[in-house]
Amino acid sequence: MLESSPQALAPVAEFFKVISEVSRLQILCCLKLGSKNVTEIIAATGLGQANVSKHLKVLTQAGMVTRQPQGITVFYEIADPIIFELCELVCDRLSVSLEQRSQQLKTGI
Repeated sequence: MLESSPQALAPVAEFFKVISEVSRLQILCCLKLGSKNVTEIIAATGLGQANVSKHLKVLTQAGMVTRQPQGITVFYEIADPIIFELCELVCDRLSVSLEQRSQQLKTGI
């Protein structure tokens, strides 16, 4: 059960703040199929190197992504796949809401 005190809600707000950025969501989606290095993430997302590095740092600090050094290359991977269940839940809800709005527009309500 979610507590309503500011101290309890602050980490929840911080979590959502981290995933509220489109580029970070792109990176998370890119890592859904497995670990990748920065070069692979850049190729998959079309984001610039500095941008990818900045967002990987935020995701790593938030504990959503882990770093695995292998020689001179660092591979990134999802720390907890539950993030995708949360995203799917939100996407499903948005889809239902969009469909409801579409039906309202068609019926003139």
